[in-house]
Amino acid sequence: MAIFDTHAHYDSGGFNADRMEVLAALPVSGVQLVVDPGCDVESSKEAVALAEAFPHVYAAVGIHPSDCAGTDDAAIETIRALAQHDKVVAIGEIGLDYYWQDNPPKEFQQEVFCRQIELALELDLPVIVHDREAHGDSLAIVLEYPSLRGVFHCFSGSPEMAQELLKQGWYLGFDGPITYKNAKRAPEVAAITPLDRIVVETDAPYLTPVPYRGKRNDSRYLPYVIEKLAEWKGISADEMERITFENGKQLFRLE
Repeated sequence: MAIFDTHAHYDSGGFNADRMEVLAALPVSGVQLVVDPGCDVESSKEAVALAEAFPHVYAAVGIHPSDCAGTDDAAIETIRALAQHDKVVAIGEIGLDYYWQDNPPKEFQQEVFCRQIELALELDLPVIVHDREAHGDSLAIVLEYPSLRGVFHCFSGSPEMAQELLKQGWYLGFDGPITYKNAKRAPEVAAITPLDRIVVETDAPYLTPVPYRGKRNDSRYLPYVIEKLAEWKGISADEMERITFENGKQLFRLE
């Protein structure tokens, strides 16, 4: 087995009890590569530290829209410095989140998102985009940067939005929610997404797939996501695993 979890938050407090044990056990379970994206300056530093500690772990660094209040030049400069580390493979998790009422104002989220996109372009790194209830603005912003590349994490937009992103060379991330009964859009999006643009993610410790929904998620549950995608695409789970592993390596330039 060779599984690539392209998005897992092992720096999260949800792993405080057994973080190192879980990470050490992943290769034995077939999870050969993991990207841990930061959500603010501190978690980005922690992600880099985990990448230093484990050969199979890589980091992304960035400021999440829900955590972007107070982002200033100093914070952006810290992210820039962290991004120079040789195990940092992307700027992320960045984007827009209009779901929570108490999130920073939309205009400020957009400003922080654009600053980090410009940083990614400057450093020639892909981005990991968080888009929750902000599909129109997220798409409009990334289309303003035609040379920008990366992944829309846990993609929840329409098939039409997916088409636009795919035309520009983006990857789409599929997570545990595709295994839920109410996953209506996901099969439609998967149907139009070429095999070479699909990556798999856990978003651990969140979004645990069925049959473990409600428990803490980790990369060892990714086979449930892979099996569902394989079923939708009419290929074997082994083939989907191989394809998504290679796609993750392409996205993050881990050849």
